[in-house]
Amino acid sequence: MSATVKMAGSAVPEVPSSSCSPTRYVFVDVWRGLAIIGVVIYHFGWDLSFFGYVSPSLMFSIPVTIFARSLAGSFMFLVGVGLVLAHFRYTHWQKFLTRLAKIVVAAAAISVVTYGAFPTSFIYFGILHSIALGSLLGLLFLRFPIGLVFFASFATLAAPLFLETPTFNTRFLAWIGFAAAPPFSNDFVPVFPWFGVTLAGIGCTRLLVARPSKRDRKPHSPRAHLGGVLTWVGQRTLPIYLFHQPLLFAGFVVLTRLLAE
Repeated sequence: MSATVKMAGSAVPEVPSSSCSPTRYVFVDVWRGLAIIGVVIYHFGWDLSFFGYVSPSLMFSIPVTIFARSLAGSFMFLVGVGLVLAHFRYTHWQKFLTRLAKIVVAAAAISVVTYGAFPTSFIYFGILHSIALGSLLGLLFLRFPIGLVFFASFATLAAPLFLETPTFNTRFLAWIGFAAAPPFSNDFVPVFPWFGVTLAGIGCTRLLVARPSKRDRKPHSPRAHLGGVLTWVGQRTLPIYLFHQPLLFAGFVVLTRLLAE
């Protein structure tokens, strides 16, 4: 989950002429791979709870909650990482808009499907919605001074602590992140504070690409087989995210019926 950089004093730090965009940083794909595997594990636990194989309280326990939030944080942080690596020198609009369109369509599909299946807890602003909006907003901060990016990150993370109000308690406003009691959803990743994590990803990656010695290279040794698998998985996170839960859910339906016979 570069030549030189003029730190907070420069609005547009320098990056290598080779550009980060065509270069895949292996750690990013590996991090994505680990994160999506974590999502599959989490949803497997959710299905166990939903079908009554484990106590429903398990999924709301502190360790599981921390695990779930770390997964959301990983994806939001990697949004910022990906924006810098792909679009820092200049914005590749066709690439960006194509990817954004896929995420928006996928997010809309998630909302429609979950509304049909769980109308009282459907996903009205989940991780894909947050990634889509975070990608758009993140473009605005790519070339800001690094100090300002980190300040905006801190402010975004802290804002809900001071600005929560019942005024934002409807689904039309809760996605912003200031709701005192947002409507329940099976996946809720509001702009505040989660866009702050994306901004942190932008700031940290700006610092990273200023150090060419830190550039990641794809390992070629046999011991790198696991890394290769995680890289492969990390490059396919969207289809895995979209299809793993329907497959898991269908499997549990079949298993439950077989056990009931």
